[in-house]
Amino acid sequence: MAVSLCTPSWVANLTAGYEDDAFTKQLLTELSISSANDKGFQLTNGVIRYKGRVWVGSNLLAQQHILQALHDSGIGGHSGFNATYQRVKRLFAWPKLKDTVQHYVQSCSVCQQAKVEHVKSPGLLQPLPVPSESWSVVSLDFIEGLPNSHNKSVIMVVIDKFSKYAHFLPLAHPFTALQVAQLYLSQIYRLHGLPTAIISDRDRVFTSTVWQELFRLSDIKLLMSSSYHP
Repeated sequence: MAVSLCTPSWVANLTAGYEDDAFTKQLLTELSISSANDKGFQLTNGVIRYKGRVWVGSNLLAQQHILQALHDSGIGGHSGFNATYQRVKRLFAWPKLKDTVQHYVQSCSVCQQAKVEHVKSPGLLQPLPVPSESWSVVSLDFIEGLPNSHNKSVIMVVIDKFSKYAHFLPLAHPFTALQVAQLYLSQIYRLHGLPTAIISDRDRVFTSTVWQELFRLSDIKLLMSSSYHP
């Protein structure tokens, strides 16, 4: 009497992929002689296991099917990275499993469209007060990447928020916070005095310790725009 065994299709696809993975193919040959090795691998009914978990190896198609089953289906319920990773890790193993799961979850279109961010609301943007006199509040910014002219390729733009009067000062790249401060004092301060506040973005110059300390000692407020909302 002949006895036939029913093998799930995913197991058949997995074992068929062993031949396309050099490491797994070599491992299969080794385990065919001795069913277990000292690295935690063992061969059971034609399936390689690593520390009790099914070894998938570099079989990308099998990895994709497993992630679809344990993330996209009703079993996975489009869980987040940690839940999906733990679910996959309990049953399967392959190189860089954590990175693969993270990339899969982050690129899941359903998760991106349907899930909300569980972070604190950043709040509303607040308008800056309108100054009451000229050169009491100024804004600073840089225009970079310009063609080189007399070794200068950057323009520092200084605008009075009350009158909208502007100065355009050439700068050599790269420049430091100290150089910018010296340029401001030599070209703007001598004409208009010190302001009560300076508005800028979050350029490395304006967030540097030198810049912050210099204007703190001068009792000048440094007002910075929110990131990505200049």
